[in-house]
Amino acid sequence: MNLEQGLRATQWNTGSVISTFRQTMKVRSAFVLGSVLAVALSACGGPSPRVLSELTGSVKLLKIAEVSKPTAFAVRTGDADSIVYVASQDGIVHRLDTTSGEMTTAASFETLTAAGGERGLLGLAFSSSGGEMYAHYTNLDGDTTVVAAPFSDGVADVSSARVLLFVDQPFPNHNGGQLVVDESGNLLIGLGDGGAAGDPLGNAQNRSSLLGKILRISPNPAGSAEPYSVPPDNPFVGSTTTAPEIAFLGLRNPWRFSIDPGTGDFWIGDVGQNTIEEINHVQLSALGANFGWSVNEGSEPFKGSTAEDLTNPVHEWRNVGGSSAIGGLVYRGNAIALLRGLYVFADLAQPGMFVLDPSNNSVVPLDLPIDSVVGFGTDLAGELYVMSYADGVSRLVPRR
Repeated sequence: MNLEQGLRATQWNTGSVISTFRQTMKVRSAFVLGSVLAVALSACGGPSPRVLSELTGSVKLLKIAEVSKPTAFAVRTGDADSIVYVASQDGIVHRLDTTSGEMTTAASFETLTAAGGERGLLGLAFSSSGGEMYAHYTNLDGDTTVVAAPFSDGVADVSSARVLLFVDQPFPNHNGGQLVVDESGNLLIGLGDGGAAGDPLGNAQNRSSLLGKILRISPNPAGSAEPYSVPPDNPFVGSTTTAPEIAFLGLRNPWRFSIDPGTGDFWIGDVGQNTIEEINHVQLSALGANFGWSVNEGSEPFKGSTAEDLTNPVHEWRNVGGSSAIGGLVYRGNAIALLRGLYVFADLAQPGMFVLDPSNNSVVPLDLPIDSVVGFGTDLAGELYVMSYADGVSRLVPRR
């Protein structure tokens, strides 16, 4: 059971599955986390002493808001540090003041998407200027649609949204979802391999397909002849065999990825098939990397072969039943000094979170009372937020 099965089974709610997690995963967590650590320690020689001895017990979760079915998190240039935006799978974008607790509706895509399983409103970002909201949703036919909507006074004009990208989806799962705007204003878009099991259409390794990839485009202004242009430093510009929009390939379902604001590095969580979940970490100079799916699942052979150089994960772990890699963020805030520079991520099927030290790729659990983490975000001050099926939106804060 992997992400598409887990999400379909839960239908993005907090019912019996959450109850099962609380009753059974807590019991299994010691064995599971021991297995995760064994993988990391055998490869890396041991975790950072400061993580082991000081981080555990130094942080806690502060509940910020009850948001049903949260799927994406974004901040906007020009807003106060306390303002964040959280998307719900059903198509609503919530504008949340994390200080006052006030929550309003910033946009609604409810009539444009049919939420359920892995479909719905899946990604959210803002242009560098803050003048446009970018949204990534599956339309009523289940196809990927990425739009740009004018934004002002805390509200998006969805009726004036223009389509930046449309991609036909052959199956109802593996839709990806993540949107990230880089320092140059380029929009990065995560797309899964098109769904079903085992990438039956071979999309992830098909260089002419946009599926199973992370794309990198530059949205053009409204009224332009083309919705976007291709950044000239994209790795496959000028290629006759590879779509120039592609930044990375060989991905199964990169549900969550991020760019470290401190280094510019990419961190990509990719959901496995049956056996292995993975976290990938590459520098900006590695644009064009092939992460191997479906030749490999993680670092292990899956099907077929290739003469290409494949990029292995920096961390992988065994599926414990319902596992799905939930890619996270490198913390660059100031409230939790011990966490600064460390990467926080999760597994849908395991309570709590995990912390990876990029200096040696060691991993330790962050045992906090939260189930079914589905994503992360940071506010304009760099503080870390966690989205959960069971617990809405919370912020990681120091334990005083």
